Amino acid sequence: MSDGCSVTRLTLERGTLLLTNASRNELPCAAHAGWTWDGRVAAWRCPAIHYAAIRRALPHRRGDRFVDDLPPPPRVAFAGGDLPPLRKEQREALAAWEGAGHRGVIVMPTGTGKTQVALAAMARLRAATLIVAPVRDLMHQWHQRILRGLGYDAGIVGDTFFNIRPVTVTTYDSAYLHMAEMGERFALIIFDEVHHLPGRCYREAAMLCAAPLRMGLTATPERSDGRESDLPLLVGPIVYRQEIAQARGRTLADYEVVRIPVKLSSEEQRRYESAGRFIRSFIIRHRQEVSGYGWEDLCSEVGRDPDARKAQLAYRLRKSIEDRAQEKLRVLEDIFRLHAGQRTIVFAGSNRMAIDISTRFLVPTLLSHSRKGERRVVLEGFAAGRFPILVANRVLDEGVDVPEAKVAVVVGGQASTRQAKQRLGRILRPTGQVRATLYEVVCDDTGDVERSRARRRSDAYDRVRNRAMVPEE
Repeated sequence: MSDGCSVTRLTLERGTLLLTNASRNELPCAAHAGWTWDGRVAAWRCPAIHYAAIRRALPHRRGDRFVDDLPPPPRVAFAGGDLPPLRKEQREALAAWEGAGHRGVIVMPTGTGKTQVALAAMARLRAATLIVAPVRDLMHQWHQRILRGLGYDAGIVGDTFFNIRPVTVTTYDSAYLHMAEMGERFALIIFDEVHHLPGRCYREAAMLCAAPLRMGLTATPERSDGRESDLPLLVGPIVYRQEIAQARGRTLADYEVVRIPVKLSSEEQRRYESAGRFIRSFIIRHRQEVSGYGWEDLCSEVGRDPDARKAQLAYRLRKSIEDRAQEKLRVLEDIFRLHAGQRTIVFAGSNRMAIDISTRFLVPTLLSHSRKGERRVVLEGFAAGRFPILVANRVLDEGVDVPEAKVAVVVGGQASTRQAKQRLGRILRPTGQVRATLYEVVCDDTGDVERSRARRRSDAYDRVRNRAMVPEE
């Protein structure tokens, strides 16, 4: 492994670092580096993410007998653009990240300008930068922001493009697929909506990248699986955090959250309870044979047990009844009348409910499978006021720039505080002294209530006001 006088060499091969001519006791102890001996190439191997720590440690161990074969990423000359000055909290976020060694996660509410903080960091460092976004729309949005703010036409990897430049934008999917090929080209990597990163596959985009400078952006770092605890390794610790309550009425518009309870019709209630009885009977029967039998066990048996399939369909029927309750449509009509002429976003719990609303009120809807051209036309029409109401399922939950609106209605969704904050953030960009209103329409005596309670554990839903919408005579 080491002959006592040979040169120790550090190279990169498809997302992993190779260290040759080093004995085990000469290996730098980078945290979690996990060195393994690869007899095929007679070298020690570890993920590229540890490059910065290893590069700092090795020269002290090997003196002038160390060679780093990784080419330094190029410097970037930005032509200059329209980059606005940072507000106080944005300056504080950037300073905190710089003070932490240019590594870490910035947590700020939707609408407070996290993108501007990242662009300011890029302008200061002038380092080769890769920006990773969750979806194609956001990737193209970043491309336009970089062009406007820094005067730079960034490369794109994703959505049929494969054009790597010193500043490049990509998606998590494309980064996962291609990071082994491009992970040594960048000094700075920015993960937008960084809460996606700790997933089982996406984390590889961070592990296979050698960039020593790392920034994560999110409004809600917490995950249901608890894997946000991996962010310090993948990106760095949380270095700055601002909650919605801190920005409310200052950086963000003041707002109120109004909860409107509704009832299922007698026919909807009958079908809902019938489906529930079937599910409970099925679970109880199987728990007599298998202790702790639960939903995952039921799903695993769907392909071979007709009753399991019926129970699964019964569950979906209950969820559909909650999402598509007729009383929700009536309340929506009242809200539209109350806010006539105001731009309003409606967040549905399913594609089917979104289509129901679109058909009933003749308003456009954006779904995950809507084509790029359709999305552009709808968002431009909403911004221009041609469409006063816009309906979506999850496609507007995070990141995508939405034209200014001050009214939102949640008629369905997940039991997720992250989704709750993201949906609220769609209407919180300040416009004078206009107060924003988010309505949450919830079916009483259904699972809708539990999901609503879970969403309201967020500080964003503090001081929720309940209101009954009585039908006109």
